Amino acid sequence: MPIIVDIDVMLAKRKMPVGVLAERIGITAANLSVLKNGRAKAIRFATLAALCEELDCQPGDLRWHDDEVPPAARDTAAHART
Repeated sequence: MPIIVDIDVMLAKRKMPVGVLAERIGITAANLSVLKNGRAKAIRFATLAALCEELDCQPGDLRWHDDEVPPAARDTAAHART
């Protein structure tokens, strides 16, 4: 998939566990994990907005087109696909 969702970096910067973020934005930890690990086929704008609000970031901070992915995120994305 050419779009990479990179939540790990924001979670690390905020020192926030996945479960806490999931609870705060109103989705299950399992669904957030699917999104975080690159297995999601879609994301609702409401979910993206909730992520951005809770993580105090912009949508562009969380997602990348495969051609624009920074090297660290590309390594994470490649690992998630295997």
